[in-house]
Amino acid sequence: MTGTTWGGRRAEAAPAKGKAAQALPADDQEALDLAADWADICQGLKKDLGQQLFNQWIRPIQLGAYNKDTGTLDLYLPTEFSANWVSDRFADRLSLAWKIARDMRHVRISAQPGRRAMPDLRLARSAPSISPAAPALGALSNDSDAPAPARAPRAPASRSMPTTTVATDTLALASIGLDPSLTFTSFVTGTSNVLAFNAAQRMGALEAPQFSPLYLKAATGQGKTHLMHAIGHAFMAAHPNARIFYCSAERFMVEFVQALRQNQMIEFKSRLRGFDLLLVDDIQFIIGKASAQEELLYTIDALLAEGKRLVFAADRSPQALDGVEQRLLSRLSMGLVADIQPADIDLRRAVLNHRLARFASVQVPADVIEFLARTINRNVRELVGGLNKLIAYAQLTGQPVSLALAEDQLTDILSANRKRITIDEIQRTVCQFYRVDRTEMSSKRRARAVVRPRQVAMYLSKVLTPRSYPEIGRKFGGRDHSTVIHAVRLIEDLRTRDADIDGDVRSLLRQLES
Repeated sequence: MTGTTWGGRRAEAAPAKGKAAQALPADDQEALDLAADWADICQGLKKDLGQQLFNQWIRPIQLGAYNKDTGTLDLYLPTEFSANWVSDRFADRLSLAWKIARDMRHVRISAQPGRRAMPDLRLARSAPSISPAAPALGALSNDSDAPAPARAPRAPASRSMPTTTVATDTLALASIGLDPSLTFTSFVTGTSNVLAFNAAQRMGALEAPQFSPLYLKAATGQGKTHLMHAIGHAFMAAHPNARIFYCSAERFMVEFVQALRQNQMIEFKSRLRGFDLLLVDDIQFIIGKASAQEELLYTIDALLAEGKRLVFAADRSPQALDGVEQRLLSRLSMGLVADIQPADIDLRRAVLNHRLARFASVQVPADVIEFLARTINRNVRELVGGLNKLIAYAQLTGQPVSLALAEDQLTDILSANRKRITIDEIQRTVCQFYRVDRTEMSSKRRARAVVRPRQVAMYLSKVLTPRSYPEIGRKFGGRDHSTVIHAVRLIEDLRTRDADIDGDVRSLLRQLES
């Protein structure tokens, strides 16, 4: 077989199994077999490398020719840079995977025939914005057969990319666009993220914001990347002809080094400063790279001088970025630094209920939602992932969603999120909340001002720790287990009848779980 590329006409209508499949020409059947093997290999690589790394470097790979005589398979990437990067880091892994799949002797990784090492990057003005999944900055120049409003004239024919198949174009669009599901509509707000949400909306609106850059600070999984994608979508809707660049700081570094090595810094600078909206995620990874920091600094100054918009995101505040030049720190913090705090339990409940709207046919009991919201508290991404896993398992096995099923199937997520809260910590927090002396937790006093806080502390000890009733009793002055049982049941009952007690318990739970 020579020059067979998966994604062409053969991918449009896969033949049925059985006799119809046997009637296929040998080359077509070989292409289908290769594609099936590649799909299996991709599934394994996705699990090994993770979604982001897979999307960034493996997904853009296209199958080329398979020479049976030499046992060599060609794999193509969009640019020379991405081909070299994949070859340096994944060549052995890819060769081993193909050898296991069909005893392939050689795997050759190269750029797509006809591609330039650094193709012209002048954007069609409504071209889709780049995402971390794109193979390189150069991929921004890929033309697409998909309709786009108010597209500017294409670059001269001598600089255009080779024509690709419909299936390949679809893959390209999927790999370079902003995630369509990450919009402001799908973002759930609460007290911990409302400032960042409102600031992000202003950044993506038609009117120019009063601040730039916007710096989103949040721990992993709290929604900063979601807001960056949402800004991109809103900005594109408000400014259809805008040019947008979305990347990670790591990608910025890779592109900078590549341009430096190829003596194309002038071209790199002109491309980078031609965008109307610059979105840079995980800016903490630019730590210690002096030359790249300087280039980013000049880029920020140039874009701000022209009234362009900039958004940065990191897992720490600008002042906590060790190894970053002071001038760059001042630029990052000169606009608005919006801190996204960890989601409280009310927001976690809201996120779960919002997500459940996608599974209208699935019944998830309220106690399961409460259990997930209370237990998976590290970040929202894990929370949503836990719900998805639970529903998928229930649907695939035909079991109803229940608390027992959640505890059984989410053990890995639950154990990672379970904070080790001690009875001593609970007693200390309760005493501070009710302003009673710590010794009252173990005293024999029966005054109401002392008994109620003590009962609340016993209740929280049972809810938040794995300790038994006798163990809890011993921590409260050697009380009998029946006293602890009475306290737990009493507080449970009071929470349903007394709004003040319920409010106190909720506040204490938030303090202890934060």
